Amino acid sequence: MFKAELNDPNILKTSFDAISSIVDEVQLQTDSEGVRLDALDRSHITFVHLELKASLFEEYICDEPEKINIDTDELMKVLKRSKSNDKVTLSLDEGNLIITFEGEAKRRFKIRLIDMEYDSPTPPPLEYPTEFEVPFALLKDSINDIDIFSDKIILSVNSEVFKAAAEGEFGDANIEYVHGEKIDEEVKSIFSLEKIREMLKADKFSDIAKIYLGNDMPLKLSLKMISGDGELSFLLAPRIEADE
Repeated sequence: MFKAELNDPNILKTSFDAISSIVDEVQLQTDSEGVRLDALDRSHITFVHLELKASLFEEYICDEPEKINIDTDELMKVLKRSKSNDKVTLSLDEGNLIITFEGEAKRRFKIRLIDMEYDSPTPPPLEYPTEFEVPFALLKDSINDIDIFSDKIILSVNSEVFKAAAEGEFGDANIEYVHGEKIDEEVKSIFSLEKIREMLKADKFSDIAKIYLGNDMPLKLSLKMISGDGELSFLLAPRIEADE
């Protein structure tokens, strides 16, 4: 038997708003410790990891490990129907994922599970020279600023500031944020603006984004709940050729 009950549907809605933009199909793996997924987009540019611990849920039952293969667009269509004060319950029934919302009314949706070939992706072990935190809202605003002039974004950090910049045909944009952390070197990488925008759809998961950055290295973006019961993280390959 599997049952997971949450009082806040926004946790699932905001997570899969980002995930469904990146991958079409995912395998949710459940066990006594919680729910997790690891997925890689078709172009092998973005890796996504989601972990929701059993302690996050108001009620969590998982008698034996389950592998739930699901179409992310179909899942997101259902999650969008939740209201902010709904209680949401996930369960399984004969090849279907059952999602129940309970609020003003009780609404029950059945999503058929899919057959998919799945090899659990594992990101390469990386050691980053810098890591720092920025407000999520500031990061999202920076993306909108950069979008005025370019489809790529230059992210850099030194001992004093984190910078997001764009160099376009018709103009440039530059955003600086004083991070207040101990960073000993300056690093820079270039990324697809569209790919970062996909990640930042998860704007209700955490108020703080932790960034790991290196010279021409993948961007690691980690969102963690204050409670420590959930994490959503992304790994994005750099656009090295764009630096020529």
